[in-house]
Amino acid sequence: MRAIRITDVNRIEMQELPIPEAKAGEVLVQVRMAALNHRDVWIKKGQYAGLKFPFTPGSDGAGTVVSCGDGVTKDWMGKEVIINPSLDWGRNERAQSQRFSILGLPRDGTFAEFVTVPASNLVNRPEWLSWQESAALPLAGLTAWRVVSTRARLKKGERVLITGIGGGVALLALRFARALGIDVWVTSSSDEKIARAVSLGASGGVNYTLPNWAQEASGAVPALFDVIIDGAGGPEFDRLLDVCAPGGRVVVYGATRGNVPELAMRKIFMKQASILGSTMGSQKDFHSMMEFVSEQRIRPVVSEEFTFARAPEAFALLERGNQFGKIVLSITKGD
Repeated sequence: MRAIRITDVNRIEMQELPIPEAKAGEVLVQVRMAALNHRDVWIKKGQYAGLKFPFTPGSDGAGTVVSCGDGVTKDWMGKEVIINPSLDWGRNERAQSQRFSILGLPRDGTFAEFVTVPASNLVNRPEWLSWQESAALPLAGLTAWRVVSTRARLKKGERVLITGIGGGVALLALRFARALGIDVWVTSSSDEKIARAVSLGASGGVNYTLPNWAQEASGAVPALFDVIIDGAGGPEFDRLLDVCAPGGRVVVYGATRGNVPELAMRKIFMKQASILGSTMGSQKDFHSMMEFVSEQRIRPVVSEEFTFARAPEAFALLERGNQFGKIVLSITKGD
């Protein structure tokens, strides 16, 4: 089979590998579509813990089950499936176990024509989702759903600010929040992305490259935000507390702009604010996310599709940050 391999820092190669065999409790999936995440970029750059070379990246994927290992019901054979990339979460719904990992490192991932995964990490692919949308959903959808439902516990009538709109998690958080009847505002470095978010249901947005964007937001929005959803961190994080309502919650699911160099602690305790961390999600989170997606007919936004051979171009696009939605790879063609 063909597989995209990261052989060293910033080195991507297409290689021929043996088709893996499904072990006990596992299935072999022929991957139809896969999708990129910022995680793949950080791994390629060598900016991720637990690196080993070579390996096959890719956390998101959708395809067809072609083989079942011992102990797996043969009912899965031939089924079109979406893969949950969250492995070994554990029994504690509040936080992941020490064994927790994400498909695509250390376990070989979905940027290959075939991948083995635990059968417990499969769900049937909804027929109304395209293959591209099916591949775009798992990691971003799981992350966004845990933020919105499990950590922030959004309630109708609240006002939410989602930073960095255009990324897969941020866009699905927007879709989930709007389906819950939440008033959503966004930030971006691109006025065009803000406009596109408004077309998807956001009430408005502000460009965070403006010197006083927090003041601009305060002037544009009728009130401060009950919940702020952030995946960037970095030097602008402190300003989020300026637009956080008293008693508000700030949910952090990533740090694409790095660590926070300075934080005014008084803004936290004087506002009685809560800062909540969130990453990926449990099996329970994944299945409740899929139920919500099916009930509300929520579709991920797909930015662009690349052929398998053009994977380096897909990585480059994600690194530039020009995408609006998920970038997908076409791995194998359908019948």
